[in-house]
Amino acid sequence: MMIRRVVVGVMLLIFCIAAEGADRKYIVTARPADTKGLPFSDGVLVGNTLYVAGHIGLDTKTGTPPASAEDEARLAMDEIKQTVEAAGMTMDDLVSVQIFCTDLKLYETFNGVYKTYFHGDYPARSFIGTDKLLRGGRYEVLGIAVKRSQ
Repeated sequence: MMIRRVVVGVMLLIFCIAAEGADRKYIVTARPADTKGLPFSDGVLVGNTLYVAGHIGLDTKTGTPPASAEDEARLAMDEIKQTVEAAGMTMDDLVSVQIFCTDLKLYETFNGVYKTYFHGDYPARSFIGTDKLLRGGRYEVLGIAVKRSQ
């Protein structure tokens, strides 16, 4: 009798794990041509939680950051927004955001752009200095969003 309960319990656990894995949706949005096929998704939706990969603000034609730090911040935030919306959410569903930046003097420049993407309270956030980012970017932005119940 005890062995039967253990076996049934293990089977239920395996079923729950398999069901949770089936609940994933992988989000891939438009990218510059030379970045297609890279080994990551722009976001992964698990239940009502979206994990947004790091996005850098690249010009879609050249695949490089624009000359202006403000334009680059806008492009990075546009990519985050595109991923969030592709998952059926809004920017106000973001609960946590991390920004990596190669020049901490750009903090206010980034904030000026960042504020325009939200209508209510802001998500929890980190602004982290780093030495270098891929493709010569100044910013890389990533986050976690949780869909609000209707």
